[in-house]
Amino acid sequence: MSDDDLVGRTSGNRRELVSRLGSELRSLRKDRSLTLGELSKRSGVSVGLLSQIERGNGNPAFNTLADIAHALEVPIGRLLHQADLQSPVVRASERRTLDLHEAGSEAKHQLLTPSLRGPLEALWIEVPPGHDTSETPFVHEGQEFGLVLQGTHEVTVDGQVYVLEAGDSITFESSLPHSYRNIGDEQVIAVWVVTPPTF
Repeated sequence: MSDDDLVGRTSGNRRELVSRLGSELRSLRKDRSLTLGELSKRSGVSVGLLSQIERGNGNPAFNTLADIAHALEVPIGRLLHQADLQSPVVRASERRTLDLHEAGSEAKHQLLTPSLRGPLEALWIEVPPGHDTSETPFVHEGQEFGLVLQGTHEVTVDGQVYVLEAGDSITFESSLPHSYRNIGDEQVIAVWVVTPPTF
């Protein structure tokens, strides 16, 4: 791969690759809750060029991709591999951690789907004892499904409290105010599915 050409392929294949790269770049940027301006400051790549790449236009140089990957804190191979292969598999060691902007929170939310471009968002959640979101309930469109794998998770939906133990699951409309609390002494581990994606 040269610095001036993303790939030495036919123009049709190149357009498809650059389009996929743009989608992957947008997904990675949104996973990190970055605006184009913020990513531009981190990478040194202009907002205009970043916007072009995300729209699947242009033919970004390798050095440009390296600067963007560094700003996103991912290997450049991650950008190219995801764009080229679109693997449906997410390895446990390669899950992306999502930032929910919960101040002081030690809860971990990791993406189980390859990206957020599909119709659903599947998350691996680890919640420490005492973690409580009841002060700021969530409200958004769609539906949610949760399956508790470990611990005791209290889920409140529209004022109704449900206590879930390992093996229990819950499904509800996300348009209803909902919150979560770990009321046990051990970490809660759960799989959560939201459609459409909230990120």
